Amino acid sequence: MNFKREEYKKIAQKIFSIDSPSGFTNEITEVLKKWFEEMDYTYTISNNGTIKVSIKGESSKKKIALSAHIDTLGLMVRSIKSDGKLALTKIGSPLIPSLDGEYVRIKTRKNNIYEGTILSLSPSVHVYEDAEKLPRDIDHMEVRIDEKVFTENDVRKLGIENGDYVCIHPKFEITDKGFLKSRFIDDKACASLLLYLLKDKKEMKISFAYDTDIYFTCYEEIGHGASSIEPMDEFVVLDMGCIGKDLAGNEYSVSICAKDSSGPYDYELTTKMIQIAQENHLSYAVDIFPYYASDIRSAREAGLDFKGALIGPGVHASHGMERTHMEAIENTYRLLLGYLTKK
Repeated sequence: MNFKREEYKKIAQKIFSIDSPSGFTNEITEVLKKWFEEMDYTYTISNNGTIKVSIKGESSKKKIALSAHIDTLGLMVRSIKSDGKLALTKIGSPLIPSLDGEYVRIKTRKNNIYEGTILSLSPSVHVYEDAEKLPRDIDHMEVRIDEKVFTENDVRKLGIENGDYVCIHPKFEITDKGFLKSRFIDDKACASLLLYLLKDKKEMKISFAYDTDIYFTCYEEIGHGASSIEPMDEFVVLDMGCIGKDLAGNEYSVSICAKDSSGPYDYELTTKMIQIAQENHLSYAVDIFPYYASDIRSAREAGLDFKGALIGPGVHASHGMERTHMEAIENTYRLLLGYLTKK
């Protein structure tokens, strides 16, 4: 079955454009709800915002679950400084040095949106002798608001308060040579892939071997994304594959994770994924992700009993300015489709 890159690109462009840091996913949820209704899929939403789409399979002998998370890394206003700048606190673990100079949208609880820029406390080489040496950590970065403000009171008059979200521009792009460059490829690339799967299923009349629940979780980046999902027999999480020091993964292959910081994934199900990749002549890599956890962990901690596996496109520079390639997206899709249709 052909993977239609232009169709995937249309979906991804929409999903990446919506700000959705953990705890602030209502906007993307509304877009997904509308999308499911237009495609005539029935969905449910849990109290914590997790969306579930259920698909009837050819057999009910076992229940399959898939997930990708729609929440991203982000920032929040920690406090408003006396000079009208904003101090920050992290949501999840964004690579803070990579944020120096990035544009942001400040979203207030009264639905106002203001633009701004993340900058070092020493932002000019013409003024500060430590401009190049000052640490780029959360305590040495601030937001310069694109409004005429000089004091804390000026900022508060705009309606900006402590606890407001500071959303980082993703800078999404898919190049002519097939590179997907953006922040938050983790995990909007896989969320977009699940949406593409649902669209493809309708248009191509694809039959799944077993009853399947597809989840879009919204607290993965802070550790409890899949805590509210329902019981299943097998749980396959789609999330980014790591690239770097002593890892086999790359930007053109689907990564299959054998173990992360939470421990090993299910041996039988992981082996099945490897076998499907081999049978379909996919470019794949099996890896250990040392500083990584997924929705599998939060589902386990919630007390669910299942076999779990993790697959996803190889992503370079995770939690920074990320990049993957459409070949990795396609390899991930073909592996997922092989799994869903195999009895």
